[in-house]
Amino acid sequence: MNTGLKIAVADDEVDMRDYFQKMLPLLGHQVVSTAATGRELVDNCRRSPPDLVITDIKMPELDGIDAAVELYKIHPLPVILVSAYHDADLIVRAESGHVMSYLVKPIKQADLEPAIALAVHRFSHFQSLRKEASDLRQALADRKVIERAKGVLMNRTGMTEPEAFRRLQKLASEKNKKLIEIATMIVTAEEAMGGVL
Repeated sequence: MNTGLKIAVADDEVDMRDYFQKMLPLLGHQVVSTAATGRELVDNCRRSPPDLVITDIKMPELDGIDAAVELYKIHPLPVILVSAYHDADLIVRAESGHVMSYLVKPIKQADLEPAIALAVHRFSHFQSLRKEASDLRQALADRKVIERAKGVLMNRTGMTEPEAFRRLQKLASEKNKKLIEIATMIVTAEEAMGGVL
């Protein structure tokens, strides 16, 4: 189990906020802020980002799902939604709002502990997938630039494709730069000289 999380709590019912303030420390977590509205939750998290948010859905000013979406834009973190209702439409909205777990009131300690562990695990997995997708997009973008740079060398010098690639590698090694940096310089220089790429 992940222990020692800093958790922000939001619920418009004072007894629910009190429940979380009593229960979460028993599970080894720290309640770092409590809020009665979605807007207050967002403001609290902006001032002091927690590791996890547990929020009611139906609250004044900003509901829990909209607050989760806003929080995700500021600083991605796992969110557990709490509701008195098991509403299919809310669950669909929650899924698109970066929510990692969903609890229906009344909440028992036996439900809370696995929901926290699941939310943290899902969020970690989700972040890994996002990074992997971002790395792949960057690798593809880099490859396109390197291909263009090879094309420039081939057009300017009559080199074959393997020769052009080896030349790029040699330049990168000599200049102690990454291959993409050398390729970008060549493409930029060709564009500056009005070359047709």
